[in-house]
Amino acid sequence: MALLRSLLFLLAQIVLTIPFSVLILPTFVLPPLERYRVIAWWGRAVIWLARVVLGIRHRVDGLQHLPPGPAVIMAKHQSAWETIAFQQIFPPISFVLKKSLLRIPFFGWGLALFSPIAIDRAAGREALRQIEAQGRARLASGFWVLIFPEGTRVAPGEKGNYQIGGAWLAVKAGVPVVPVAHDAGLYWPRNAFIKHSGEIRVRIGPAIDTTGRKPAEVLAQTEAWIEAAMRELPTHR
Repeated sequence: MALLRSLLFLLAQIVLTIPFSVLILPTFVLPPLERYRVIAWWGRAVIWLARVVLGIRHRVDGLQHLPPGPAVIMAKHQSAWETIAFQQIFPPISFVLKKSLLRIPFFGWGLALFSPIAIDRAAGREALRQIEAQGRARLASGFWVLIFPEGTRVAPGEKGNYQIGGAWLAVKAGVPVVPVAHDAGLYWPRNAFIKHSGEIRVRIGPAIDTTGRKPAEVLAQTEAWIEAAMRELPTHR
């Protein structure tokens, strides 16, 4: 059953994504936030398909912790699910992503219109400067910034090396960090064709103040909260 559902979901995504990518191209004339709100309907449709076709639901705890203004979201990264679902859970967000993703036909075109922060991860400290410069601009225009501090997807129960970029941007821009934990990888595994029905749990932590603090200190507090929250979530279905 999971195989059949996953196949139907993939076909539905293809049918949805290709024409939608073409239809949204004219939105480049709109202001970034207005353009985002139009394109985000693709994400809404995908999450709806995930619920109806795959049986994947989600529950969010901690929405009351969201600050009133733009912030840097630092979240666990386990699958593609959160990159889509976070568009509905949070205010308009700008993703930090690899420049190479923008070259993917159709999908990459849509990403480019989302006003992402596209960086060259192999550029070392230059990548950090790219995050700061582009991130400041996105925050100033009303976007929140989403960064996966481990830099790549990690399997449930595993932990990657937390990188300084998100904390650096938050401190330099003077905005709080919102830590997020979830268990999406249990139901929408990394690079796996077969997806499983169930309820994804998303936990949003209290906003972390960055005023007068060093990026390393903010990163350590963020990492501690996320990993503690992850230990309270299951690692198996």
